[in-house]
Amino acid sequence: MYDTLACARRLDRRDAKTLALSALGGALEFYDFVIFVFFAATIGMLFFPPDMPEWLRLVQTFGIFAAGYLIRPLGGVVMAHFGDLLGRKRMFMFSILLMSLPTLAMGLLPTYATLGVLAPLLLLAMRLLQGAAIGGEAPGAWVFVTEHVPTRHVGFACGTLSAGLALGILLGSLVATVVHRQFSQEQLESWAWRLPFILGGLLGLVTLYLRRYLHETPVFSEMRTRQQLSREMPLKRVVREHRAGVLLAMLVTWILTAAIVVTTLMMPTLLQGPGIGLDRTAALSANSLAILAVVVGCVVCGRLADRFGDGPVFMVFSFGLGVSFTVFYVTMHHTTDYLVPLYLLTGFFVGITGLIPAIAVKAFPAEVRFSGLSFSYNVAYAIFGGLTPLVLSLAIVHFDYAPVYYIVLLSLLGMAIGAYLTRRGLAAGRVRLN
Repeated sequence: MYDTLACARRLDRRDAKTLALSALGGALEFYDFVIFVFFAATIGMLFFPPDMPEWLRLVQTFGIFAAGYLIRPLGGVVMAHFGDLLGRKRMFMFSILLMSLPTLAMGLLPTYATLGVLAPLLLLAMRLLQGAAIGGEAPGAWVFVTEHVPTRHVGFACGTLSAGLALGILLGSLVATVVHRQFSQEQLESWAWRLPFILGGLLGLVTLYLRRYLHETPVFSEMRTRQQLSREMPLKRVVREHRAGVLLAMLVTWILTAAIVVTTLMMPTLLQGPGIGLDRTAALSANSLAILAVVVGCVVCGRLADRFGDGPVFMVFSFGLGVSFTVFYVTMHHTTDYLVPLYLLTGFFVGITGLIPAIAVKAFPAEVRFSGLSFSYNVAYAIFGGLTPLVLSLAIVHFDYAPVYYIVLLSLLGMAIGAYLTRRGLAAGRVRLN
């Protein structure tokens, strides 16, 4: 009964509030998660012995940063387990609390000069808690909104949330830029590095307060009323009965990691490399504009999927990503005159990441949806998101256009998945969300 009504009705004010608070929380959580990397050099100097070689200090600092990625699958699976058994809203609230408190604590931690070896250990502990939180936030948000909004607006809802996550990365970059410009190196090392962490923690707590006005999803409430909740460990059922869904969700997550990691996170460094030689300011400025294009692309991609179906839109955006990135990257090796327009075009097609959660959410039934999505997304992200920078960094030494080959490969995979979705009727709205 609910499914029929949910398909028919339009987006209302409550849906808008749910989307706004979910996107805001996602943006702030991703800000909290990535702000660490913008102050890695300063943190390494303050939290490790002063006589340690600089390269080793930086390696250990980035090791702590990477630990947040490695713990993501565990945190996501645990929170999803309880989300499928106890409710989506509880875990949705808990994830932002689990991110906000460690972020705030990181901004208040004593340094190595005060605590000695205990300082980096506490920093690592806080980073692990952040990783566990981010493992549950994105899947939790996608499940939460898709079970709230009308099913014919799932693409738009997921696109809006993905746009919020991209804005969180941009916010981290902008805050870091302001702090580095406004304070001297002495002030930065003394106390100013703490400000972005304290700001992120406090804003997260404000969002937690606002999220208390959200309601449990109608889908979970109906399952609880009808006593349709999973009677066994949800993940066990996912692995046993929904392997095809796991495979689909992991493949589209692979495409998501390629689009985000290569075109957004690695690109400023690649643009400054020997093959292109762009200065740092120009590279970062273009990257910020490209992230804004990603935000627009996410919303547009999701909206088009609601109108024309997931499969056809996924094929078009996969093709557009492969072509636009190839033209952009090859052109940059010859001239940077067209840096901004070509990077903006590529960023727009990176908006395919706004449709990916909608596809993954539909791969699992409601009883195990949170667990299925969280397991597939976080494991795939940990594997592909973690290996992509390393593999490409090694490959680019021998092949200047290694990033192009990688993106084109994933674009072809995306087109194949789009064709599969179209053929199976997933794009026509025949997959029930309840």
